[in-house]
Amino acid sequence: MPIPLHLREFWNEFSEASGGVDESRFYDVCVFGDSEELANELAELVLRGIKRATAGSLWSYEDAGIPVPRPGDLSIVTAWSGKPLCVIETMSVEVVPYRSVSAEFAATEGEGDGSLSYWLDAHKQFFERECAKAGRTFTPDMLLACECFEVVYRTAPSAD
Repeated sequence: MPIPLHLREFWNEFSEASGGVDESRFYDVCVFGDSEELANELAELVLRGIKRATAGSLWSYEDAGIPVPRPGDLSIVTAWSGKPLCVIETMSVEVVPYRSVSAEFAATEGEGDGSLSYWLDAHKQFFERECAKAGRTFTPDMLLACECFEVVYRTAPSAD
């Protein structure tokens, strides 16, 4: 996938700061969540080092025509506005049914109180919304790509 033009300068800064990065490692632009409030809240958790994982439905990758991320992939995380915030590197991906997501993964995702019960409730609501928009039906057997990542580059916090 090509790096979007509006993020090219940010990618170049990351590449220079990292001593050069193969552009073929660029995977995607990540906006976590499906609303401005949620996206910005989750991006802040990433920047604070609390959110180090994410989960996406397998069919959403298929519908978007992109492969499931692989270890070593690099993605640019943006705010809802499109402002680039950081670059993350995929460390691992495990495909599991929604009902089989582990407490360890829920804690690594870092949302809410970090518990599995919070994760299951919040993500059921998210996946139900996602499914409804795509004309699908949520089921506990729905396969998810559970991705763990690390922040490998970020801009200096702004003083505004």
